[in-house]
Amino acid sequence: MKFDMVITGVGGQGTVLASRIVARAAMDAGWQVRTSETIGMAQREGCVVSHVRVGENLAGALIPDGRADVLLGFELAEAARALAKLKAGGKAIVNEDVIVPTSVSAGLSRYRVQDIREYLEKELPGVCFLRASEVAREAGNSKTANVVMLGALSTLPGLPFSPEGLLEAVLKTVPSQFRETNRKAFEMGRRAMGVC
Repeated sequence: MKFDMVITGVGGQGTVLASRIVARAAMDAGWQVRTSETIGMAQREGCVVSHVRVGENLAGALIPDGRADVLLGFELAEAARALAKLKAGGKAIVNEDVIVPTSVSAGLSRYRVQDIREYLEKELPGVCFLRASEVAREAGNSKTANVVMLGALSTLPGLPFSPEGLLEAVLKTVPSQFRETNRKAFEMGRRAMGVC
């Protein structure tokens, strides 16, 4: 068994926490795991890319282009930027919410949401777009958008852990005072995948 996943977003979205939760679920299921993060100015809303490799006899932690089974995009443009990592036939779940780069705010560039979405739809037939931040707010805390995305992930076939195992990893990882909100966010993420 081999499973490779790329999680991408910007600093502050919980990308690294999500990769640690996925790794924990896989380890709890008895698999070897390798992880790596590429963090560019993450504390300033810079790009964050996490690689999670699961299986047996794993070598390096970085996933080569064209090898990821799943792309979990926490931000629209960052999902497009990481697209080369996904293998043909791979699955992608993308948060539709946009974090406008500083260069756009300063008027130095443009962020073409519709163009990016159309590009992803063209390159990834079957891509699932979610409004994870909106779902997280409905769950009670906008900071649980990463867990909404993990709930959505848990509906995919062929994962190296069960949905229950992934939820258990979430609950073991988050502080106790946030467990119920995160449980709700996870379940709402699962339900949101029903519209994809």
